Amino acid sequence: MSDTGSIDVDRWRDELESKRAEKDDFFADHPQSPIPPEERDSFNGLDYFDPDPTYRVTATATVHENPDPVLMDTTAGREVRYRRTATLTFDLSRTDDDLEDGTFELGAYRQERPTEQPLFVPFRDKTTGQQSYHGGRYMELATEDELTDGDEIIVDFNLAYSPFCAFSDTFDCPLPPEENWLEVAIPAGERYEK
Repeated sequence: MSDTGSIDVDRWRDELESKRAEKDDFFADHPQSPIPPEERDSFNGLDYFDPDPTYRVTATATVHENPDPVLMDTTAGREVRYRRTATLTFDLSRTDDDLEDGTFELGAYRQERPTEQPLFVPFRDKTTGQQSYHGGRYMELATEDELTDGDEIIVDFNLAYSPFCAFSDTFDCPLPPEENWLEVAIPAGERYEK
């Protein structure tokens, strides 16, 4: 379900635009930017979908006490091991006739047991390979306390981002597992068309 009723949408939009400007500055100037040094002078900022609070949803967590290991393929042909810490269930409802409503699930992962790590949520959707990076996008969700069954967590797809390997082959990035392939378009967050 969309979480727009509990936020000041103008303030949320301003904070989102500020985060995007900060990230663009990092990509343009920082030594750890994924943009190759020879391309930074011509870098004019990342492409984004317009902010849309409809894609800020409240998800209900199902916590996995003994998380199953999940092997994720990477862009370099390796495998990395994660643990499925939680399953996040949420509703999407749009007024547009061409977008699907429904209830969806995403796996949330950590590489290790410590709960200080944010939840890693890689996903694909129907924009993948067309309006967003062909390898999928990521979200990181911080939790103030350890998640328990039934807890609600905000999933803001406007914060979805392309992994560093979208910008340089020197990076090796996990690819979203098939269980996180959404059969719906999520036109929110970073765009990537190349």
